Amino acid sequence: MPLVLTRSDLTGLVTPADVVAVVEQAFADLADGTAAQAPLSVAALDDAAHFLPMTAVSRRAGLAGSKLLADVPGNRERGLPAQRSVLVLADADDGAPVAILDGGLPTRLRTAAASAVATRWLARPDARVLGLVGAGGLALEHVSAVAAVRPLEHVLFWTRSDGTAAAFAEQVAARHPELKVTRVDSPRSAVGSADVVCTLTPSREPVVLGEWFHPGLHVNVVGAPPRADHREVDGEAMRCSRVVVDSVSTALHESGDALLAIAEGAIGVDACRLELGDVVTGRAVGRGSPEEVTLFDSVGLGLLDVVIGRLLVDAARAAGRGLPVELSA
Repeated sequence: MPLVLTRSDLTGLVTPADVVAVVEQAFADLADGTAAQAPLSVAALDDAAHFLPMTAVSRRAGLAGSKLLADVPGNRERGLPAQRSVLVLADADDGAPVAILDGGLPTRLRTAAASAVATRWLARPDARVLGLVGAGGLALEHVSAVAAVRPLEHVLFWTRSDGTAAAFAEQVAARHPELKVTRVDSPRSAVGSADVVCTLTPSREPVVLGEWFHPGLHVNVVGAPPRADHREVDGEAMRCSRVVVDSVSTALHESGDALLAIAEGAIGVDACRLELGDVVTGRAVGRGSPEEVTLFDSVGLGLLDVVIGRLLVDAARAAGRGLPVELSA
């Protein structure tokens, strides 16, 4: 019988390492052709609200799924989340409904896990310092996920909000008491001393500049919504880096970081044709040298929601969580 799983049902079911493992396998499966990702499309009546159905199927997970992502920037003025989502999963063989999940937690888990997989394959092996530009809802999950692939010692973070800074520092101390955590006074400071940087802001204009990059840096560009006019890094950041994307078609359709850099002439389209799955499977080289700067441009894949959905549904059933509902009754 299908399960309905709320956010509280999903909390605490899986570890960051569990999620990183299935996400890494999903990138490999996509490259190998044992998983499929539908082209990203947007439904919108105006620029205020965008609705994106993110659909994929995984033979390994035995599931097809679609997450409806609502990107509504005006919600911030209403005190509501700017992004909301719901994930629907179906059996990949017979199409029977399997589960309906609140999409908030799976989205945070898969976004952080994708950054961690990119960090595993692209960052220097001796990376110890993580810099975060932004300390909101994605930040804690990024600390946990990156800590699963690199022996972190120090987290540098920047945020404008004192309240957000205090909450983030408290959360990291509770989950990772072994880590030193330092708030810095600018995005540039978060980049300058870091081995790995994650940009976690819903920015429309660049908050991180390529002129700040130093040899050996790895950057995960994560936070901007899937809109062609939003970006977190400038054209120089894209130009001076070896760019790896989660999906070429997605990046060239919805990544403002890529599209605006191309429009400005900072890079050509071919600079955005290396997919993370090809690096994971060994079809392509990720980091070419210890001094190279690498950048993962993450827009988000529905496939990752599907494989994390499998993980969460199985764990929920084992824990006796969720509401079984016969949808065809």
